[in-house]
Amino acid sequence: MRNALKVVLFILAFIGFLAVTKDYWEGWLLGTFSLFVTLSVIFISFVIFLENRHPTKTLTWLVLFSSFPLIGFIFYFLFGQNYRKKRLFRKKALLDEQTFRKLERNDTNHERKLYMKPHQQPLLQLARRMTKESISTATKTRVLTNGEETFAAIFEELEKAEHHIHLEYYIVRDDDIGQRLKQILIAKAKKGVHVRFLYDAVGSWKLSKTYIQDMREAGVDIIPFSPVRLPFLNNTINFRNHRKIIVIDGKVGFVGGLNIGDEYLGKNEYFGFWRDTHLLVYGEAVRTLQLIFLQDWYYMTGQQWLTMNYLHAPTVEDETLGGVQLVAGGPDTKWEVIKHLFFAMITSAQQSIWIASPYFIPDEDILTALKVAALSGIDVRLLVPKRPDKKIVFYASRSYFPELLEAGATIYEYEKGFMHSKIIVVDGELASIGTANMDMRSFHLNFEVNAFLYQTPSVQTLVDDFINDFEHSSKIDMHQFKRRPLWMRIAESTARLLSPLL
Repeated sequence: MRNALKVVLFILAFIGFLAVTKDYWEGWLLGTFSLFVTLSVIFISFVIFLENRHPTKTLTWLVLFSSFPLIGFIFYFLFGQNYRKKRLFRKKALLDEQTFRKLERNDTNHERKLYMKPHQQPLLQLARRMTKESISTATKTRVLTNGEETFAAIFEELEKAEHHIHLEYYIVRDDDIGQRLKQILIAKAKKGVHVRFLYDAVGSWKLSKTYIQDMREAGVDIIPFSPVRLPFLNNTINFRNHRKIIVIDGKVGFVGGLNIGDEYLGKNEYFGFWRDTHLLVYGEAVRTLQLIFLQDWYYMTGQQWLTMNYLHAPTVEDETLGGVQLVAGGPDTKWEVIKHLFFAMITSAQQSIWIASPYFIPDEDILTALKVAALSGIDVRLLVPKRPDKKIVFYASRSYFPELLEAGATIYEYEKGFMHSKIIVVDGELASIGTANMDMRSFHLNFEVNAFLYQTPSVQTLVDDFINDFEHSSKIDMHQFKRRPLWMRIAESTARLLSPLL
């Protein structure tokens, strides 16, 4: 409610300013404002040119500036400043790097040798070099398909908590499932369990003040991630925490695509059945998930909890478990870690590449890799929702379909409800599951976290889920797709022009 009030007050203040100064807009004020915008656009265009961005992004910005200078000016300050991203999160990146290195020196975790095939070794080497944590061979995982299975497992584990509960979410709603979560957390806090809850200020901007206050009064530490002080003009508004993390007593963790809300249980009339995937993690790799949360918490509060009470995780001794690696990505990392691992997975494929993503806006690297794989005869399949929730992104996604279809890829549209899973499975042996979509926002702007699975039993579960999802989907026919209405093609092309900015 407070965030909504801020937005309303900002809009009213802006309208009031225009009303008060309306008599001046036809005179010197309009001329001065136009000159300011023009000079700013020219200067910004020159800065973008010197930054040596990808040509596609550079041309997109220049076209936007030349066609709609004022809109381009506003968009640039909200979404386009590379230097601001580096400046905002330089401190966090440095602290994270120092912390991971310090813990790495004292790391007693073991890594059993993974027997990867020769063509998969570069991926394994990349995963080790680009990330700060080793690949755990002492971790057990379980795939949770859909909301009912996920929330049942989450609530069951929360009830077992004895020392601490850590939660980090993009969207939290004050509805039935949100209330149930709140009551469990309050009950645990009153019993002395340390409960820390980090929610994104933009993703959860509708979360009621009462919901937050009730938990704080019960002893739950609940805070927003990067609160927006001035709507639309805030430095951090475009860099959101899209992670979904739960860690319980440092032993059990959850990560995946589901936020906290009734729609994830299929209770939204428009979406209907909600198809999503989450992952339960038990064992050594929970330590990495814990560390990701603790560093995010430290960034927002200055409170550091790097003690054995939080960083000691159990190990699971089983040679059939395969490898598990939790990877954090975001604007605070030097490399686009998750995107590069996606790319390496795709280029390592010899038989199949199956991708599920609700928002499919690949950059040129990923798109080229998928087309080359399909042209090489590899079974490339893309699973996307048939019903949109964000129309601009929906049409932008569809603009990539023709070239993928022509290359030989197969595209399925999920019809049973809304498909929100974020999964990649390669050759039925390697997989990624987590919060990152196959889009530029997840690659460049959002704080994300994914679990990469190397020959684990959970990979086969994901394959089986894919097969079941294909049965509830319709395959796009290339010839029929080419006959889609002209207005739809125009919408797709227009949305695609904005894809580097989405």
